[in-house]
Amino acid sequence: MSNSFIFTWTTRNRQNIQKYFENLPEQHRTTVPQGFNNNLHWQIGHIVTVTDGIVYGFAGKEPKLPKAYSEFFGPGTKPAEWNGEPPAWDEIIKVLNEQPEQLREVFADQLDTPVGKADNFAGAKVINDLLELNLSHESSHSGMINAMSRLLKQG
Repeated sequence: MSNSFIFTWTTRNRQNIQKYFENLPEQHRTTVPQGFNNNLHWQIGHIVTVTDGIVYGFAGKEPKLPKAYSEFFGPGTKPAEWNGEPPAWDEIIKVLNEQPEQLREVFADQLDTPVGKADNFAGAKVINDLLELNLSHESSHSGMINAMSRLLKQG
C-alpha cells in the first residue's frame, strides 16, 4: 500500500461516513436504534478516539485528543452510561475531517518505522500496519453507521 493510498483512502472513508448523515434529522444523532448499544454520536466519536489511540498511542506518540474522548467514546463505553456532556457533534465532525491530514503530516515519512509499543494487541510492527488496522476498524464502524442511519431514516 503506497504512502498516498493509505492516507487518501482514510480521507475517502471519512467522507463516505458523512454521507450517511445527509438528510438525517439532528435528533437522530443521539437515538440508539433498536438492537444497537450506541448512537451515531458515539460511533463518530469512537472512530476518532480509536484512531487517536491506535495510531498515535501504539506509535509511541502523545494522543492528540482530550481525555474526555476516551471516557465517552473508548472501547466498551456507551451513551447509556455517560456521565456529563460528551464532546459536541460539530467538534467531532471537525476532528473526523481534519484527522486524516494530520495523520499524513505526522506519519507520511514514517510508514516503515517500527511501532513504539511492540506488544500491541494486533501485532503491528510498523506505522503503516497501524494505519491499515485503523482503516479496517473504521470500515466496520462505517457499516454500522450505514445500518443505523438507514434504520433511523425509516423510523
